[in-house]
Amino acid sequence: MKRLTFRRCGNAGSLSPEDQAAVDQFRATLTALRNPKPWTPGGAQDIAVRIGPFVERAHTRPGDDHGPDTIAVALVHPDTPHAAAYLHGRQLGYTERGWLRCETTAILGLWQPGFAMLTHAAAGLPLPDDVGMEPAHYALYIEARKRDDSLDGHPLLRLGPYNQTRHAQQDHDRIAAALDGLETTLVPGHRVSVRYAPFDVSDHQLFADPYEADAVALLDAAVAGVSA
Repeated sequence: MKRLTFRRCGNAGSLSPEDQAAVDQFRATLTALRNPKPWTPGGAQDIAVRIGPFVERAHTRPGDDHGPDTIAVALVHPDTPHAAAYLHGRQLGYTERGWLRCETTAILGLWQPGFAMLTHAAAGLPLPDDVGMEPAHYALYIEARKRDDSLDGHPLLRLGPYNQTRHAQQDHDRIAAALDGLETTLVPGHRVSVRYAPFDVSDHQLFADPYEADAVALLDAAVAGVSA
């Protein structure tokens, strides 16, 4: 009986650099899925979140107002912070989302490079219009506090929600300019200040809509109500 023999052709047993990179990426993906790095609330590291059949990278925003079940995140391109990632991220809809409310059950763990292969960006697909997360908007809080540096005080005005953080920043700057030099005279015995923070949807009835009236005019009305 004739014996069959097989011969290697050239360097068939070795991988090209491109193929080796693909194999390494695949192994890293398996490792990330099998051994996710645990995420704990309050951490500042990026996380991996499920969006449909995909996995995306997200920044977290500390101090969100919905406790351990929901946090605020911003979806980012998996290659962040490289410059090319910003352009590609704009093309695929990563940079226009702003802050979103993410259920903690959708978090796989801390972000690892191995997850990059599972993103919309890796597939060359734009993020869907509905990523399954509601916006986590900002709000402005104008407060009057006792001038003795105690914590005693009360809110004069709450403005929100702002659809984009840049709108909140613009009104913050306008109100700060209107308060300049008047912080200690508007409300006797108090110092008036403005800050922006996450919008607390559970207290939505306490907020004035910043898109229905001018923010400075709303502040003037609030101060007049206290002085009356």
